[in-house]
Amino acid sequence: MFKKVSILLVLVLIMSIFAVGCGGGGASEEEPAAGADNDTSLTDLTAKGEIVVGIDDQFPPMGFVGEDGEITGFDVELAKLVAEKLGVEAKIQPIDWSAKEMELNSGKIDVIWNGYTITADRIKQVEFTKPYLNNEQVLVVAQDSSYQKKADLEGKVVGAQVESAGLDALNADAELSASVADIPEYDDYMSALLDLGSSRLDALAIDKILIGYTMSQDPGKYRMLDESLADEYYGIGCAKGAVALREAIDKALDELYEDGSIEALSTKWFGENIVIRDVDQLTADDFK
Repeated sequence: MFKKVSILLVLVLIMSIFAVGCGGGGASEEEPAAGADNDTSLTDLTAKGEIVVGIDDQFPPMGFVGEDGEITGFDVELAKLVAEKLGVEAKIQPIDWSAKEMELNSGKIDVIWNGYTITADRIKQVEFTKPYLNNEQVLVVAQDSSYQKKADLEGKVVGAQVESAGLDALNADAELSASVADIPEYDDYMSALLDLGSSRLDALAIDKILIGYTMSQDPGKYRMLDESLADEYYGIGCAKGAVALREAIDKALDELYEDGSIEALSTKWFGENIVIRDVDQLTADDFK
């Protein structure tokens, strides 16, 4: 019963978020219409001439420091393309990922944009754009590890990044989380990957996009278990109530779909077009 109620609640939240961006939904008597005159999120952004993009700069291929010392990645380049559509400059700002919503709500950044998974809890805290990428939370082990499935991790140490979707997915798997010896939380995935395969860490809950890219750059070092933890979607987080900004970003993304820019960017970073556009087929189960 709890699961059914939770799914219905999430569905209501999702519909309220995406309805305005898709041109639907009206205002109730108690609440002002989305995008009302008191929402200055877009005009404020235009006035200052920049959009401050909060990222985790150790999350390849979405956002990371390249060999030249510059921050690059799929989300970084996409943010710059959207900023151009908005008529402003993109200022890429590395942040403490565990405090990302605090950074957003304090006004230090304008958006959270770096493999930011849409979840029911986060929907309550931020104004999400439509999903633009499909991802999975997976378990990765050292290549020479004997572990083949989740059941093999009983009594083992399974890590995750602090305040991450991987940590949420790991804790949501009641059987797995109850069977492991410990779930240490890391400030960033790179530190966790360094520990993987040592006595400190047996497995790691991590984004499939991130570990897939890492494995392609350093083959033969890591291996994903066949059983995944969760399916998920990435979105861009604006401050709660910043409907005008969220709508403008959605519109910019649509234009980049139309002119082929997103497909070209996806092919550059992933070798294929993995960007999604049709959110009408998504259900509440996709945003647990």
